[in-house]
Amino acid sequence: MQFKHPDLLYALFLLLIPIIVHLFQLRKFQKVAFTNVAFLKEATLQTRKSSQIKKWLILCTRLLLLAAIVFAFAQPFTSKSHLFKTKKETVIYLDNSFSLQAKGNQGALLKRAVQDIISNVPESENISLMTNDNIYKNTTIKAIKNDLLQLGYSSNKLTAEAALLKSSAVFNKQKNTLRNLVFISDFQQDASSFNPKTDSLTKLHLVKLQPINTSNITIDSAYIFKRTASAIALKVLIKNSGSPVENLPVSLLSDNNLIAKTSVAIEDYAETTFSLPVNEVINGKISINDVNLHFDNSLYFNINNGSKAHVLSINATNDSFLKRIYTDDEFNYTATSENQLDYNIIDQQHLIILNELDAISGALAASLKQFTRQGGKLIVIPSKSINRQSYNQLLANHGSNFNGLFSTEKRITSINYAHPLYNNGVFEKQVNNFQYPKVKSFYGVSSNSAAILQFEDTKPFLYENKNVFIFTAALNSENSNFINSPLIVPTLYNIGKQSLKVPSLYYTIGEENTFDVDVQLQQDDILSLVNNDVNIIPRQQYFNNKVVINTSKNPSVANTYTIKNKNKSVKNVSYNYNRNESNLIYRDLSPSENITVSNSIIEIFDTLKSDTKVNALWKWFVIFALALLIIEMGILKYFE
Repeated sequence: MQFKHPDLLYALFLLLIPIIVHLFQLRKFQKVAFTNVAFLKEATLQTRKSSQIKKWLILCTRLLLLAAIVFAFAQPFTSKSHLFKTKKETVIYLDNSFSLQAKGNQGALLKRAVQDIISNVPESENISLMTNDNIYKNTTIKAIKNDLLQLGYSSNKLTAEAALLKSSAVFNKQKNTLRNLVFISDFQQDASSFNPKTDSLTKLHLVKLQPINTSNITIDSAYIFKRTASAIALKVLIKNSGSPVENLPVSLLSDNNLIAKTSVAIEDYAETTFSLPVNEVINGKISINDVNLHFDNSLYFNINNGSKAHVLSINATNDSFLKRIYTDDEFNYTATSENQLDYNIIDQQHLIILNELDAISGALAASLKQFTRQGGKLIVIPSKSINRQSYNQLLANHGSNFNGLFSTEKRITSINYAHPLYNNGVFEKQVNNFQYPKVKSFYGVSSNSAAILQFEDTKPFLYENKNVFIFTAALNSENSNFINSPLIVPTLYNIGKQSLKVPSLYYTIGEENTFDVDVQLQQDDILSLVNNDVNIIPRQQYFNNKVVINTSKNPSVANTYTIKNKNKSVKNVSYNYNRNESNLIYRDLSPSENITVSNSIIEIFDTLKSDTKVNALWKWFVIFALALLIIEMGILKYFE
């Protein structure tokens, strides 16, 4: 037994007072002579004995009464002493990812979890609470109650392993502290491993929130399937992880106006196609109605008026193969010879091609150096008789140079499929045996850059360094058949498209997204992403003729945003939530040393309360004092 106010126990010395009163009677008996006392002697003796017993009973009663009162004011209690004397710290991780939209027995999993936390954590208890977006450190439930009640779903999905590491870091660094980590999640399966380990002072309480229904229908993706002169075919892929549905309505909206509607029958997945007009800005939204998860019921996309990459080819040979690739519908292609080049248009280009020049003048090399520094792309195709000094003057800025010419026939046999030119679906699979293009002569190079295309002896045919794509051989038909190879189109076309990365159909929130905006800004001007009251300034880098925008976690809400320069709308860009949480598959958890597993928040917090529960005993001592008072009154009244 322990006392909240042990200093009050000194009041027990007051028990000496009744002892003194009872043992040292201040009143003396006086003898009175009486004539016939023989009969009274026996009665007097019995009365004195009874009086002594009564006095001792009253003394004991009063001593116990006073002691009970003193103990009551000292507020005694009992607890698990080894836990009570140890400092304790509680951290709660509450997963608020989109998968917590699933319904449990008492409604949406996240909303129910919030109510259970508010109801079962004492308002005055000091805790730390972490969600996927915020950390509330050393606070109380009372202080953050409104924040919890307004807690929304987060697109910032943490893996179970990352969430455990991050929440464990919230604990203070004090030693000899008993740590309780309450980890509340649905434990959806992800790519990370989850093997929690604790020490003797850390107890991990896993609360697995379980939905009653794991079926879900999601709009997985959309892409432009086909373009014609009059229409754009948009294909939509829908996935189902539950029972088959015979009639699922699918709506297509533009600027919140319904423009098309269809229905599909779906088992595991289904496809449907919408026809959209060409040369029209579409701020689209594809929508279905599924009652389980809501975040993946819509997919935003947009089709802007197309921006064309500006391509300049400086030719010393035939450029017909370039004209066939850089067509007017997607590129603004300009061809010129070096002696007719207008240097003023270089800054307006996105891609410049040096098409088999014999020499590169110092003025052109200086202009191209500035051009690549400003984010422009450059393709270098050497002739068979180059002035190596002039070429190396240009290439020195990019960590490479041409060596001697090798007049040996070589086949181009190796493709770097991981390179950005080819990793966007150019090839359905890696091809190890195809009709290899070949060259009759090529230049040796010194460079540390990884090759994009290689000869059979692993020497580079095409490599990239700092925005410059360098061929090591002439491409004219007398020296090579590469321009007749299927590789020529995706290689040069993708270089042209990457020189001005126009916004895609849509982007995924949480991924590194980069796109270019074809706009010229004045000094101190910035671009922003705007949607109603949301105004976001993304990371951006300004070049002469474009702005490169990079986004990852922001924006955090799926929608179509307008790219604005001050109050002027430039383009639209759409963002959607990652679909990884659409698949409701969960981990199996098992308890181990210092790790408990439960599906009830209430149960976990009841356990924590019982570990640190204090049993107050002062009420019992008050009752005991009242009982003693009644006993004393009874003795005084009824004891003869």
